[in-house]
Amino acid sequence: MEITEVRISLRENEGKRLKAYATVTFDNSFVVKNIKVVEGNSGLFVAMPARKAKQFCPRCGKKVDMGSHYCNHCGVQLPPPPKDLGPSRQTTHQDLAHPINQEFRDYLQSKVLDAYHRERALGPKEEFTKESPEVQS
Repeated sequence: MEITEVRISLRENEGKRLKAYATVTFDNSFVVKNIKVVEGNSGLFVAMPARKAKQFCPRCGKKVDMGSHYCNHCGVQLPPPPKDLGPSRQTTHQDLAHPINQEFRDYLQSKVLDAYHRERALGPKEEFTKESPEVQS
């Protein structure tokens, strides 16, 4: 599988760990959006798109975010998560797409980070304003 395009959308929030979002096209046929470029403790890394894990409210049966203390729908207090899950991100978020092996993860990360560095080198994009033409009398 070949990565045929990487688009980067920079996030210039000073002091924040999220640096950019990437959209990656595979074999000119399949797109994955919301891949994140994140500043970690030991440098930049690529985080795959994820969603918050859900649990069911024991009273009304509606889905609520894992780790919530109260149901957003009926207000009942939810039981605490099992002790073995703990408060880590891995238990509250689930990857929507991810590489199966380390070789492809390294390939994907290098392509996304290369595109990120190129986009950063271009600098901020200037916004062009369309000036109205002067009216000739």
